[in-house]
Amino acid sequence: MPAPAMPAAQTGAPGTAATVAGALPQHAPLVVATRDGLVESVHYGSAIATAPDGSTLATAGDPLAPFYPRSSLKPLQAVAMVRAGLNLPADLLALTAASHSGGAKHRGGTERILAMHGLTAADLENSTDLPYGTAEREDWLRSGFHATQVTQNCSGKHAAMAATCVINGWPVKGYLDPSHPLQQLVAATITELTGEEACARSTDGCGTPLFAHTLRGMARAFGRIAFAAGNAAGSTSDDAGTVPPAAEAAVGLAMRQHPDMVAGERRDVTDLMRLLPGAVAKDGFEGVQLLGLPDGRAVAVKISDGGDRARMPATVRLLEALGLDTAPLAGIGTAPVLGGGHKVGLLQPTDFLSTPNEILREAGDHRPDRP
Repeated sequence: MPAPAMPAAQTGAPGTAATVAGALPQHAPLVVATRDGLVESVHYGSAIATAPDGSTLATAGDPLAPFYPRSSLKPLQAVAMVRAGLNLPADLLALTAASHSGGAKHRGGTERILAMHGLTAADLENSTDLPYGTAEREDWLRSGFHATQVTQNCSGKHAAMAATCVINGWPVKGYLDPSHPLQQLVAATITELTGEEACARSTDGCGTPLFAHTLRGMARAFGRIAFAAGNAAGSTSDDAGTVPPAAEAAVGLAMRQHPDMVAGERRDVTDLMRLLPGAVAKDGFEGVQLLGLPDGRAVAVKISDGGDRARMPATVRLLEALGLDTAPLAGIGTAPVLGGGHKVGLLQPTDFLSTPNEILREAGDHRPDRP
């Protein structure tokens, strides 16, 4: 379905650039909800699967259109911090890459990171929020508590950012400023891992600098992280002892070992990593899902309307196309549509995949990093 024309971008608007958009991305229908045989809702979006070398294996929609990866950038940000000397136990490193549910182990983990580096919650510069997880939020409110920076789902990352500043002798105050040495390092690391320059910049909900990339670039980055973790997990130490893994491997291994810290119980990303051993997965607000496999392949999904329920069905469809056994993922790859408490339909992916040549031939001039 052709997208309607979009008004010319407004120059000078905060967080935008004149080159970001001249037309809406050409998304494709990825997921449908049916009720008694009738299609009731359609979620459009774009998706890509990449090979270990970053080349394209399968696509749908407009995978070269710039988008904001939101919290799926966290593992990349964590890689930058490990390269800068951040050295945390695996559970706390997983929390660094997390959009956590705000449970006791997540709040306690954030406080542990701070205490290890002589910091307190007063040093955090993220926004305040209630716990993200439904059960965790209800428990928190029943206890009479209010929104805090520690309960906000990005607090582990922010504690790690402040800790990285302490380690390097950088100012802790103002660590979110794009000109701060920490954020300069993060930006350079994201560019390296994705293989492409950011085509727009903004500010994420928690206050962190945010960079626009393509699905292909983000898939490349997750493929690198998951491949490094897979190699490190399969390696053996010699008489001299185990060599500390590279930053990508450290982050990927931590996420694989502690998926409950990356999200939380009853969260689909945690379930995905438990059900698919070796996978490194992270979601992001506005319908974003990234996943890397230990052989270096990766998938990336962006749902155009930001619908969270459509992320996982599209992701599982891509994994099926890569030849993975997705039977264990049935519980998160589809969802029943209910009527009167009974199943009367299904949320499920369409047959949305296209060949790489078709997508690349149709890509417009506004796409960055064209082959």
